[in-house]
Amino acid sequence: MHQPKSEALRALYWRSEILQVMYWLRGEGFGDQVDPTLLERFLGVDSEIGVQYLDTLVDEGYVERAGDRYMLSEVGLKEGALEFVTSFSELTRPTHGECSADCWCHSSPEEASACAEARSGHDHDSHPHD
Repeated sequence: MHQPKSEALRALYWRSEILQVMYWLRGEGFGDQVDPTLLERFLGVDSEIGVQYLDTLVDEGYVERAGDRYMLSEVGLKEGALEFVTSFSELTRPTHGECSADCWCHSSPEEASACAEARSGHDHDSHPHD
């Protein structure tokens, strides 16, 4: 996806991208802190531009400085999780027809996994969703 041309939308775009990558890196056990070079590698953005957006995220309260590195604040962690889930929701949902629209498995990847495990070998309609 190409970044937007207007500065306002570009700032939103990079906020979303940076928070998602920081959330993902943390979740995958690569650490809680990133530097601009790491973002450059994962996002393909020049590290100088990355620093500008990271500094903006610090000002907005999503990211905190840790020396020459950056880490998600509590607010940034929550927003990063939301951004990540939203971006990958189509990939993490069960395939069409597996569950009814009100099944909890549609709310998160963890619920989808638990639901699939509970249903293995059982008729889904007879399985109560707790």
